[in-house]
Amino acid sequence: MSTQVTWIVVGYAALVLVIAVTLAARRSDRPGWLDQMAWMLELLVVVRALVGLGAFGGDGPDSVSTYVGYLIASVCVLPITMRAIEDDRAVWSSAVVAVAAAAVGVLVVRLSMTA
Repeated sequence: MSTQVTWIVVGYAALVLVIAVTLAARRSDRPGWLDQMAWMLELLVVVRALVGLGAFGGDGPDSVSTYVGYLIASVCVLPITMRAIEDDRAVWSSAVVAVAAAAVGVLVVRLSMTA
């Protein structure tokens, strides 16, 4: 099940990335619905993290510290990013959301590789 959830998260992160880059390239201010998409991505990442906690039920991951690090980082990136750009609706805040979405996608893939 974790593989399916991982690909859902990665696909949605790619969608957020493409939309945020498009908005930054068009030089338009960050709309409120992009924030909602970022928070939806965070919800999916939390679901993936909860599914990932099930990896400790069996033999566990090969490197527990690496796995836990990816798990914590994947959950923390978006809230920190969204808090940092909370009052900034300028053009480049969409690019910041794009970088955060890319980072989350990479972290989730790395998380599944270390399980």
